[in-house]
Amino acid sequence: MEHHHETLKYTCPMHPQIVEDKPGNCPLCGMTLEPVKSVGSSNSHDKHNGHTGMIADFKKRFYVVLVLTIPIMLLSEMIQQWVGIRISFPGSKYVLLALSSIVFFYGGWPFLKGLVDEARAKNPGMMFLIGFAIMVAYIYSLAIVFGLPGMDFFWELATLILIMLLGHWIEMKSVAGASRELELLVQLMPDDAHLLVGEKLSDVKTASLKANDIILIRPGEKVAADGIVVDGETYLNESMLTGESKPVQKIKGDKVIAGSINGNGSIKINVSHGVQDSYLSQVINLVQDAQKSKSNTQLLADKAARWLTLIAIFVGIATFSYWYFTGQTLAFAMERMVTVIVICCPHALGLAVPLVVAKSTAISAKNGLLIKNRTAFENARKITTIVFDKTGTLTVGKFEVSKVVSLQKDITENEILRLASSLEQKSEHPIATGILQKAKDLSITVPGNENFNAITGKGVEAIVESKKILVVSPGYLKENNIEVSDGFTGNDTETVVFIIINDQLAGYIALSDKIRPESAEAIQKLKENNIKSILLTGDNNKVAASVSKALGMDSFFAEVLPHQKLDKIQELQDKGEFVAMTGDGVNDAPALAQADIGIAVGSGSDIAAETSGIVLVNSNPKDIVNLVLFGKATYRKMIQNLIWATGYNVVALPLAAGILYKQGILLSPAAGAVLMTVSTVVVAINASMLKVKK
Repeated sequence: MEHHHETLKYTCPMHPQIVEDKPGNCPLCGMTLEPVKSVGSSNSHDKHNGHTGMIADFKKRFYVVLVLTIPIMLLSEMIQQWVGIRISFPGSKYVLLALSSIVFFYGGWPFLKGLVDEARAKNPGMMFLIGFAIMVAYIYSLAIVFGLPGMDFFWELATLILIMLLGHWIEMKSVAGASRELELLVQLMPDDAHLLVGEKLSDVKTASLKANDIILIRPGEKVAADGIVVDGETYLNESMLTGESKPVQKIKGDKVIAGSINGNGSIKINVSHGVQDSYLSQVINLVQDAQKSKSNTQLLADKAARWLTLIAIFVGIATFSYWYFTGQTLAFAMERMVTVIVICCPHALGLAVPLVVAKSTAISAKNGLLIKNRTAFENARKITTIVFDKTGTLTVGKFEVSKVVSLQKDITENEILRLASSLEQKSEHPIATGILQKAKDLSITVPGNENFNAITGKGVEAIVESKKILVVSPGYLKENNIEVSDGFTGNDTETVVFIIINDQLAGYIALSDKIRPESAEAIQKLKENNIKSILLTGDNNKVAASVSKALGMDSFFAEVLPHQKLDKIQELQDKGEFVAMTGDGVNDAPALAQADIGIAVGSGSDIAAETSGIVLVNSNPKDIVNLVLFGKATYRKMIQNLIWATGYNVVALPLAAGILYKQGILLSPAAGAVLMTVSTVVVAINASMLKVKK
């Protein structure tokens, strides 16, 4: 005799893929793991987690019912009449009852339980309808066995339950398939990491890593944590995380993202934070939140499904009353009622939007499009104007110093650069990075500063070696009526910052930023889709005009301070435009919040752009176009599914009620179940065909 022993496993309520032998926290989201009973040493605990367990359960019930349905049909009087055979023996009707009872209670259990749950919640839906239909068929047939005149419904009951189990099995596999991209994201996180303590290397659980740990990533392995490369050089495949198809080179000082796949090099990483705070964990949580959130389209579908449930119950009762009181038999009237209720199940309608949501959100994450607000994503179809922040989106975002000019004879170019670098050393702005890089290239020692102060949207000021130094934009000079001497020779593609020493204009630094090769193609694609593109920048008019013209944009706003960006968005909205704003999510926050759709771009591994509805991991302008087109495609899929699910019911319901009975067309409950299942499968297949077109 085989003995089974119960053991406890621990799983995350949000990530059922995570199963541990002991209590603790989920390595992906930090939630407390909950105990789950497991029988024996098999993987049976997995069968009780999420879709996997439910799929296996429906599959098992389907095959049991399939085996029992064959003898039930052979013993049914109506089937015997159809095929011209006679199978009868003492007690045959009780054997038929026993087999049908097993089918009803075992095969029909998920629907009966669902009926009770929905009734308790006072929210009748799909399970309520199916449960009610099979209960009516079973009780009526039971009464026939014990003396009520008529013909039983046992074969209809068995085939109905069989088809409903098959439909649910197929549907659940479709739902699991729609969420498979999310599961693939979860699987990107390796279980183990190689921890370096001094010269000692040991394997530890990824979940145990903490900030400042040093880990080794060998060739071909997955990166176990977000961090900074401290030794080595390699190429990483980040395609599953950011949608970037080409391997990205990583050298000492570069950031790496957990879950990316290492190439042929070996690197050591200084871990930035625990796994639960990693970029990948944040993406997974964002995807789950977005999948659970409901947009206006989904709320509309939910409302329609509720109404369809009520209509099914009302029309079912009305159909029974009509046929019974116009002279048809009780069996005929009940069969019509059961068929109406089954065929009118809001199954396809209920799945029409959620399946597309699950698919689109997970696919988006794999392509570097992180959806924080479902409604914003679906509203992408309404966009008439996209406002682009210039630096780092339309341009490479890597400023290089093209010239340093001194406007005073006693100050050298290197001194101008040295003093400017002092003020820029704490900034991460691309202009500051460019100035500091030039100072580094020239081996200039950068001095410290005191009383540092940012002049909002205009520059910075501080005391350096007892001198008051300002590094400011042309706008600052204009506001303060400071004129530049004839030595100023900026061109249309350069960004210029001026250095003021002790209230005297001392010189300027010109920097240039290359336009991204993808930008022109992205702008052209927007034009083809009748979407206007507008450049919004703090740069001078010459630079803005040059970039806007080179890319074929519709217009531009130049010399705009951060707090004025919001006003520009409002101006466009007042003209009736549906505006999407792209920005870095920091100084663009007010404008992102004001825009109809806020898109935070270039956030890399930092995805906490609270004011945006959508975050693009890369700064590539093509991703913005992909987002708009994918948003439109997603909405189209939802509408297609809703039209199909609604149209199917409009046609099928009258047929089920028997409107063409006199013309010899009558649907059986089993035929109704087949049509309902086909409708659901069509919706599932249509959702699965959703793709990001690049």
